[in-house]
Amino acid sequence: MNLLYITWEASPEIFQIGGLTVRWYGLFWALSFYLGYEIIYRIFKKEGIPSKQVDQLLIYMATGIILGARLGHCFFYDFHYYISNPVEILKIWQGGLASHGGAIGIILALYYFQKKVSNQSFWWLMDRMVIPIALAAFMIRMGNLMNSEIYGVETSLPWGFLFVNRGEMVPKHPTQIYEGLTYLLLFFALGWLYLKKAREFSHGFLSAVFAVIMFTARFLIEFIKEDQSAFEAGMTLNMGQWLSLPLIIAGIVMLVRTWPVKSRAV
Repeated sequence: MNLLYITWEASPEIFQIGGLTVRWYGLFWALSFYLGYEIIYRIFKKEGIPSKQVDQLLIYMATGIILGARLGHCFFYDFHYYISNPVEILKIWQGGLASHGGAIGIILALYYFQKKVSNQSFWWLMDRMVIPIALAAFMIRMGNLMNSEIYGVETSLPWGFLFVNRGEMVPKHPTQIYEGLTYLLLFFALGWLYLKKAREFSHGFLSAVFAVIMFTARFLIEFIKEDQSAFEAGMTLNMGQWLSLPLIIAGIVMLVRTWPVKSRAV
């Protein structure tokens, strides 16, 4: 019997005012948008891009992320229910967002922004956007931790978490922390590469690094994560892993194509 573990019974709510409940998950989402805005604002200012484009980009990205993450959850993880109850798709306040759907939403939103607003190439934009996106991914996983959700299978390791609010009786892997710390380190690595090494690589390199590290980490951590949907029971690879594979492969291909080239102006 494991006697060393962390009892986790944090409330997902910060406070209530009347009928309004402010939750940690919502706060982390808001922080991810705010910090993302600040980071991109400074990058665009450094590179001489009009600041008004940051406001436009925020709208595109927020729309793409939220719609993509919601539709991804509905169609990747519970397709039969939502196709039979399409109105339920709109009830985003009831929870249910998928990171892979959010990734697709980001790509589409950024592509549309590049065509309609920006004079820069798609990969130029993506290389800069992946920096705050990595930080946002860390924030969201911390929100999952506060919600006591998306955790792992039973563990005897001393840092296992006993998720009391979920009625768990044995400690589980805190996979939210495993993923979150990986994404936070990725954020710092991408920031360093952008500031110190950008001239050594072609456009698309930072995006490739992001895709390979983020989705490889996601793929591996899924092995110790509890199933998110009933249909995943007994599967060799779960839905999160199947969705990660094409992004890992695309990232590797892009990494090979962009590594390295002679110094160039950016």
